[in-house]
Amino acid sequence: MNLTRTSLILCPENYKVCVEFYSTTLELPVLHTLDDEHSKLTCVSMGETSYLMIETGGNSVPDRKTLDQNPIWLRFNVENVEEAAEELKPKGVNVKIRKEVWGTVADFTDPDGNICSLREEGSF
Repeated sequence: MNLTRTSLILCPENYKVCVEFYSTTLELPVLHTLDDEHSKLTCVSMGETSYLMIETGGNSVPDRKTLDQNPIWLRFNVENVEEAAEELKPKGVNVKIRKEVWGTVADFTDPDGNICSLREEGSF
Protein backbone atom coordinates (compact mmCIF):
# COMPACT_ATOMS: atom_id res chain seq x y z
CA MET A 1 0.00 0.00 0.00
CA ASN A 2 1.35 3.40 -0.97
CA LEU A 3 -0.18 6.03 1.34
CA THR A 4 -0.36 9.52 -0.08
CA ARG A 5 -1.64 11.23 3.08
CA THR A 6 -3.00 10.29 6.49
CA SER A 7 -5.84 11.82 8.45
CA LEU A 8 -7.85 11.57 11.63
CA ILE A 9 -11.55 12.30 11.90
CA LEU A 10 -12.67 14.00 15.11
CA CYS A 11 -16.39 14.29 15.86
CA PRO A 12 -16.86 16.82 18.66
CA GLU A 13 -20.16 17.88 20.16
CA ASN A 14 -19.10 21.54 20.06
CA TYR A 15 -18.15 21.68 16.39
CA LYS A 16 -17.68 25.47 15.98
CA VAL A 17 -15.71 25.85 19.22
CA CYS A 18 -13.43 22.94 18.32
CA VAL A 19 -12.83 24.25 14.79
CA GLU A 20 -11.86 27.59 16.33
CA PHE A 21 -9.56 25.85 18.82
CA TYR A 22 -7.66 23.82 16.23
CA SER A 23 -7.54 26.52 13.54
CA THR A 24 -6.99 29.64 15.66
CA THR A 25 -5.62 28.58 19.06
CA LEU A 26 -3.34 25.83 17.73
CA GLU A 27 -2.88 27.72 14.44
CA LEU A 28 -3.46 24.70 12.21
CA PRO A 29 -4.21 26.01 8.69
CA VAL A 30 -7.72 25.35 7.39
CA LEU A 31 -7.54 23.26 4.23
CA HIS A 32 -11.22 22.83 3.45
CA THR A 33 -14.68 23.54 4.88
CA LEU A 34 -17.92 21.95 3.77
CA ASP A 35 -21.34 22.92 5.10
CA ASP A 36 -24.28 21.68 3.05
CA GLU A 37 -27.32 19.43 3.45
CA HIS A 38 -25.10 16.32 3.45
CA SER A 39 -22.02 17.26 5.48
CA LYS A 40 -20.59 19.73 7.94
CA LEU A 41 -16.83 19.46 8.30
CA THR A 42 -13.56 21.36 8.41
CA CYS A 43 -10.13 19.94 7.59
CA VAL A 44 -7.03 21.45 9.20
CA SER A 45 -3.44 20.66 8.30
CA MET A 46 -1.33 18.60 10.69
CA GLY A 47 1.89 18.99 8.75
CA GLU A 48 2.89 18.11 5.23
CA THR A 49 1.33 14.66 5.00
CA SER A 50 -1.60 14.57 7.43
CA TYR A 51 -4.75 16.44 8.33
CA LEU A 52 -7.45 16.48 10.99
CA MET A 53 -11.05 16.39 9.75
CA ILE A 54 -13.46 17.89 12.26
CA GLU A 55 -17.08 16.78 11.82
CA THR A 56 -20.12 16.77 14.11
CA GLY A 57 -21.91 14.25 16.28
CA GLY A 58 -19.65 13.50 19.24
CA ASN A 59 -19.97 14.07 22.97
CA SER A 60 -18.13 16.54 25.15
CA VAL A 61 -17.16 16.37 28.81
CA PRO A 62 -16.42 19.35 31.04
CA ASP A 63 -12.85 18.26 31.74
CA ARG A 64 -10.59 15.60 30.25
CA LYS A 65 -12.13 12.54 28.63
CA THR A 66 -11.03 9.17 29.93
CA LEU A 67 -9.53 6.67 27.52
CA ASP A 68 -12.80 4.71 27.84
CA GLN A 69 -14.69 7.77 26.56
CA ASN A 70 -12.18 8.41 23.76
CA PRO A 71 -9.26 6.02 23.23
CA ILE A 72 -7.55 8.43 20.81
CA TRP A 73 -4.84 10.85 21.92
CA LEU A 74 -3.92 13.65 19.48
CA ARG A 75 -0.15 14.23 19.43
CA PHE A 76 1.44 17.29 17.85
CA ASN A 77 5.20 17.10 17.37
CA VAL A 78 7.04 20.40 17.77
CA GLU A 79 10.66 21.51 17.83
CA ASN A 80 10.56 22.62 21.48
CA VAL A 81 7.79 21.47 23.84
CA GLU A 82 8.38 24.07 26.53
CA GLU A 83 8.37 26.99 24.05
CA ALA A 84 5.23 25.69 22.33
CA ALA A 85 3.50 25.23 25.70
CA GLU A 86 4.34 28.81 26.65
CA GLU A 87 2.73 30.01 23.40
CA LEU A 88 -0.52 28.22 24.29
CA LYS A 89 -0.87 29.43 27.89
CA PRO A 90 -1.80 33.07 27.04
CA LYS A 91 -4.47 31.65 24.70
CA GLY A 92 -6.18 30.03 27.69
CA VAL A 93 -4.91 26.48 27.14
CA ASN A 94 -4.18 24.67 30.41
CA VAL A 95 -0.92 22.92 29.48
CA LYS A 96 0.86 20.55 31.86
CA ILE A 97 4.45 19.67 31.05
CA ARG A 98 5.48 16.13 31.87
CA LYS A 99 9.02 14.78 31.76
CA GLU A 100 9.38 11.09 31.01
CA VAL A 101 12.50 8.96 30.53
CA TRP A 102 11.79 8.94 26.78
CA GLY A 103 11.21 12.71 26.47
CA THR A 104 9.19 15.75 27.46
CA VAL A 105 5.52 16.21 26.59
CA ALA A 106 2.92 18.86 27.32
CA ASP A 107 -0.63 17.61 27.85
CA PHE A 108 -3.84 19.61 27.33
CA THR A 109 -7.41 19.09 26.16
CA ASP A 110 -9.52 20.58 23.42
CA PRO A 111 -12.88 22.24 24.26
CA ASP A 112 -14.68 18.86 24.10
CA GLY A 113 -12.25 17.22 26.54
CA ASN A 114 -10.28 15.26 23.94
CA ILE A 115 -6.71 14.59 25.07
CA CYS A 116 -3.93 16.34 23.16
CA SER A 117 -0.21 16.63 23.74
CA LEU A 118 2.90 18.25 22.37
CA ARG A 119 6.10 16.27 21.93
CA GLU A 120 9.54 17.18 20.65
CA GLU A 121 10.07 15.81 17.16
CA GLY A 122 13.50 14.33 17.80
CA SER A 123 12.56 12.33 20.91
CA PHE A 124 11.13 9.04 19.77
